Amino acid sequence: MPYAALKSVASYVPKTCIENSAFEPLLDTSDEWIQKRTGIQTRYFATDEEQSSDLGVKAAQIAIERAGITKEDIDLVLVGTLSPDYMCMPSTACVLSAKLGLQNVPSMDILAACSGFIYLLATAKAFIESGMYAHVLIVGAERCSSILDFEDRSTCVLFGDGAGACVVARTENIKESILDVKIASNGQHANYLYTPRTLKNSSFVHAHNTSTQALQMKGNEVFKLAIKTLLKDVEDILQSNALEPKDITYFIPHQANLRIIQAVQNQLSFTPEQVVLTVQKYGNTSAASIPMAMSDIYEQGKLKKGDLMLLDAFGGGLTWGSALVYYGGGQA
Repeated sequence: MPYAALKSVASYVPKTCIENSAFEPLLDTSDEWIQKRTGIQTRYFATDEEQSSDLGVKAAQIAIERAGITKEDIDLVLVGTLSPDYMCMPSTACVLSAKLGLQNVPSMDILAACSGFIYLLATAKAFIESGMYAHVLIVGAERCSSILDFEDRSTCVLFGDGAGACVVARTENIKESILDVKIASNGQHANYLYTPRTLKNSSFVHAHNTSTQALQMKGNEVFKLAIKTLLKDVEDILQSNALEPKDITYFIPHQANLRIIQAVQNQLSFTPEQVVLTVQKYGNTSAASIPMAMSDIYEQGKLKKGDLMLLDAFGGGLTWGSALVYYGGGQA
């Protein structure tokens, strides 16, 4: 039986680092206020010339090289993003594929906000294990700065730009496979975290709707529901695979807020050595945050073949998901 294996991980971070102090002249905020509530110290913003696809391409090129394959081996491209290059079409995956030099390869976006990478894993796993494809490129790519209201201190200080990419490939070894993925959603809470769309009225007689298209969030509601949902999600996937927290090499949650991560960590008794934290460096990079965190420990030489990772995310939609993943690639 074929399994799906995570054969490589890579990331790309834009060059411009934005410290918390940069917001102080613009907003009623401070470095102390931001760190106390979020744990974030810095984040990186793309230039005006860089789109989500550009960030994703740079991460993808590294991931392909680290997987020991060529771009011609890729037979499916999946991109998760809440900040696409275009509003509806073409998909960021199509743009990214073209920039990689791929032709006649199916490409599509998956819109699951901050849970996007878990949804990408689930989709790649299904395609690989069905026998349809052998090498799937999955990319979380975000230019979150393009959808922020920089007069809203409750949101604009939280997010950063970046990309993470992985190659998922066929394997016969379950001990280097994506062991399990669980994803879910509840659209009844869609208004907790969303980006409005400004619509033109169907009749030229009516005025154009000028409402904002920047990201909107009910922070307190998201915070409470995220902790509750993530705890249950982690407990469920561990129980269904007869595992305990001590069996996990690395717990890599979506990097949204340090207080959320610590609440889940403490209630599930993960040790500090098990928990991967990058929110302090990159802020919330949505669909890119988990692969960027994986790439960090890979580049530090900590991630070894056979290590069992527990991934967990919660995002707009509302969406959430978790995954148990053996690392099946080489070492840095």
